[in-house]
Amino acid sequence: MALNFLSPTEINSLSFLDTSKSRYNLNLLKNEGVFALKMKDANTVAKRVHCSAQQPPPPAWPGRAVAEPGRKSWDGPKPISIVGSTGSIGTQTLDIVAENPDKFKVVALAAGSNVILLADQIKRFHPQLVAVRNESLVDELKEALADMEDKPEIIPGEQGTIEVARHPDAITVVTGIVGCAGLKPTVAAIEAGKDIALANKETLIAGGPFVLPLAHKHKVKILPADSEHSAIFQCIQGLPEGALRRIILTASGGAFRDWPVDKLKEVKVADALKHPNWNMGKKITVDSATLFNKGLEVIEAHYLFGAEYDDIEIVIHPQSIIHSMIETQDSSVLAQLGWPDMRLPILYTLSWPDRISCSEITWPRLDLCKLGSLTFKAPDNVKYPSMDLAYAAGRAGGTMTGVLSAANEKAVELFIDEKISYLDIFKFVELTCDKHRSELVSSPSLEEIIHYDLWARDYAASLQLSAGLSPALV
Repeated sequence: MALNFLSPTEINSLSFLDTSKSRYNLNLLKNEGVFALKMKDANTVAKRVHCSAQQPPPPAWPGRAVAEPGRKSWDGPKPISIVGSTGSIGTQTLDIVAENPDKFKVVALAAGSNVILLADQIKRFHPQLVAVRNESLVDELKEALADMEDKPEIIPGEQGTIEVARHPDAITVVTGIVGCAGLKPTVAAIEAGKDIALANKETLIAGGPFVLPLAHKHKVKILPADSEHSAIFQCIQGLPEGALRRIILTASGGAFRDWPVDKLKEVKVADALKHPNWNMGKKITVDSATLFNKGLEVIEAHYLFGAEYDDIEIVIHPQSIIHSMIETQDSSVLAQLGWPDMRLPILYTLSWPDRISCSEITWPRLDLCKLGSLTFKAPDNVKYPSMDLAYAAGRAGGTMTGVLSAANEKAVELFIDEKISYLDIFKFVELTCDKHRSELVSSPSLEEIIHYDLWARDYAASLQLSAGLSPALV
């Protein structure tokens, strides 16, 4: 692998981070053949991110959530489409449907390449329409369904996924597909007037400036399906206008919450994949270790609820029982608690504003006495440089947040493939964001959002360091 050193110009121009809240800046310094994370000198005057002065897009829920008068509560099964049915979100959604056949029914499914699982899902839930993103697998799927009497219509490729998202019978669309691949189907669903059960982070992190005005135009509800934003959404139910003062996002701290900072240079992939609380895919588990997941959730919370970045905080909560909190103007703090289980936030996106009774066998009730104690601590900005990067990208706005997300996704991929070190993840993201500053688009089109997502991945990939050149903390 070729060694790709940074030029002195590139090194000296690293000024992306907004340091107004942190004593630390993630600087890439060429230092005797190694790269180093270095604490800024206290006398250094750091450059600030130049935030665009454009009007921010309207939030999905401006600090409060109230069901509009006359919103229909379904007497029979509510029809839903699932984009990403074979992934974690999709399979858990189908578990909910299977347990509540009187409440929900599936009308359309879209998957990527897992046709064996998709075929099983089709036989069990009998959707009218199915999409397979990998067009070469359509014949294999048809063969797997050969003995099925009522076969669904099958549409291959991206167009099929879009058709699933805007299926005419669907009321709510669960968007569980990963990455910017989920943007076009989500836009199609919004334009068709479907409510969005949002599990695809890129929809708002990259697409917020475009998607939110579109959702308001079509009077579509965006209902958060991840645990932290669902917790906030549940806490703001019925709040009066202007009552929200602060959002407090809880984080488990990931695999390295108890590691000393100077040991992070020794991190192996297997170490980063040992999450203490959750059983998740590789990418999100690494994001939990770096705390990039929480940084991205800060941006998503801003777009969802309209809170300023100064009013969104992160706190380490190792037990993962409090999924997030809000503070109201009178200093009251409201929290949503529950076992670490993604099914509850997914269920609430499907049932809102109603609450569905769940079995105590499959949905164990929370017992605080058994837990004994809940603990909290402030996150370490040195251990988690991702927080400063995310806040800086959020304040820059426009296409910067999508670039941050895409660069992180590529860096995590390279790390999992053992092509870069753990600490390189932060450096790749900062360099990519810094490079993008001159091309930042404040109010991007969908095409510009997708363009810069692809650009960020390509640029981050071009920064690959030699596998033998390990960073060091100094």
